Amino acid sequence: MKKKAIIISIKGFKLTQEEKLLLSKENPWGLILFKRNIESFRQLKRLIITIRRITKDKYFPIMIDEEGGTVSRISQLINHNVYQKLFGDLYKMRPKISINLYKRYLLEVINFLKALGININTVPVLDVLRKNTNKIIGNRSYSNDKNIVKKLGTICVNVYELNKIGTVIKHIPGHGCASADSHIKIPKVNLSTQDLNGTDFFPFKNNRSKFAMTAHILYNKLDKKNVATFSKKIIKEVIRKQLGFKGILISDDISMKALKYDLITNAKKSLSAGCNIVLYCGGKYDDSLKLIKEVPFIDSFTSKKTSEFYKFLR
Repeated sequence: MKKKAIIISIKGFKLTQEEKLLLSKENPWGLILFKRNIESFRQLKRLIITIRRITKDKYFPIMIDEEGGTVSRISQLINHNVYQKLFGDLYKMRPKISINLYKRYLLEVINFLKALGININTVPVLDVLRKNTNKIIGNRSYSNDKNIVKKLGTICVNVYELNKIGTVIKHIPGHGCASADSHIKIPKVNLSTQDLNGTDFFPFKNNRSKFAMTAHILYNKLDKKNVATFSKKIIKEVIRKQLGFKGILISDDISMKALKYDLITNAKKSLSAGCNIVLYCGGKYDDSLKLIKEVPFIDSFTSKKTSEFYKFLR
């Protein structure tokens, strides 16, 4: 499958002529949508149909970050001001009720996304809440209990997959231990490997999601020089071997300030470290074009996993 190892983003409600050429000629792996791309249900559905027509790919990966609560790209279309933590808190009191309500909620969101034509959602957040967890995670986490995070996260992945939408577990191997926001600066974590393994990494272990998104975090006890997204050691030894993640690994947004290089260097370092695809969320055509010209085509592993994803969607 001849695709470039990048997920791009676009500027507005409609594709510009340049964006149409980018999608039709340059073969990005996929595209991610944001609020800036959404005006109405009809407009968004038409945009998605246009993207797939231009790419000549009815399974072209179109992704959205639709967690609910503060992270909702379609809040003007559907009001679901519901946080993951709501279900985690309820689980502590009434586990069965929590699971039943959560599954019903997930199905409502899934049916809406399917009606639009979206085939990947970047959920669930598997970060464990700690006392010093940055507010950028906050209520997006299910719980401070790693077992609840793992349980509800597994349910989320399973319900989505039963309904033929891909999931992206994040932020692997764990963002809850960080007190800084990686959108703004590099979060540095000094916890021991044993502590990380026992808490933050635990919910990700052996999760069957088809996709995962890396954390732009510097785990000093694991790799003093590189954030996880740039770390061959963390990707190979922790994410792949220890946590057993077998799917496609996507970098978090390479335009975030936790990554200190230019976009092209950020992309190349991510791929060199072991990310299979890089994510660019800035939506600037010139940057998208430069990136897509510089990143390689996906490797054989990613091609195989992409083919499997396409078969899953049928």
